[in-house]
This record gives sequence, C-alpha cells and structure tokens, in this order.
Amino acid sequence: MASYNDDMVNVQRTGLGELIRQQRVAIPLTLQELARLSGTSPSHLGRVERSERFPSARILRKIAKPLGFEENELFTLAGYLSPQPSATSEAQPSYGGGQLDPYVSRVLAQESVETQRAVIGILSILKSIAKSTA
Repeated sequence: MASYNDDMVNVQRTGLGELIRQQRVAIPLTLQELARLSGTSPSHLGRVERSERFPSARILRKIAKPLGFEENELFTLAGYLSPQPSATSEAQPSYGGGQLDPYVSRVLAQESVETQRAVIGILSILKSIAKSTA
C-alpha cells in the first residue's frame, strides 16, 4: 500500500514533467530543439515530459537556460532545493532576480510547499511568455 509521502512524490514528479513540457511549448521549442540546445537526447527529454523518468540535477541544469528558468527555480520545483522561508531571511525574498512583494511573500509562506512550487511554476511560465511576446 502506498504511503502519503509516496503519493506526494508521484504527484510532484508528474507535475514537473508536465511543467517542463508546457514551458517548452510556450517558448515555443520542439523537443528536438530543446535537445540540441541542452545537449540531451530527445528520447530522454520525452520520457521526462511524460513523467516516465525523473530528471537528475545534471539534466535540470542543462535544460534550465533554454527553457528560461533559473537553475534554482527548477531545482526547487524538482524538490532538490527547499523553498527559502521568508521568516528566516532578513533580506526581502526574490524571485527570478526581482524582489518579491512582501504581501505576496506572506501569503505564499502560509501555503504548503506543493502550492508554493505550483505558483513558482506558473510564474515561470508567465515570465517566459511575457519575454517571448516582448
């Protein structure tokens, strides 16, 4: 019988592959273009997007820039890094090089880690769409 933690890991892994696919399509890049830009095989990237494989930190590092992510954003979404809690930091939290509004920071701090990761993923997608239309 699967535990709650196993279920959360499966949801996280499925969500990460879908997020990577959505980001790639939004840019827009084909799977082959992303593979060429990142030096990773298209078949491996396809398995990652379909959540058949979970990407290693090495793969995340290779695909971050072509997808318009900061490495730490992808590492946090993948669960390799923990989100920085705003209460332990003296400086104002930042996101993707910009400052995070204190109200937004307080609201996010009250949410679960999974919700925080989902919000970061959505913001990253929106950021890349805004860059591509500018």
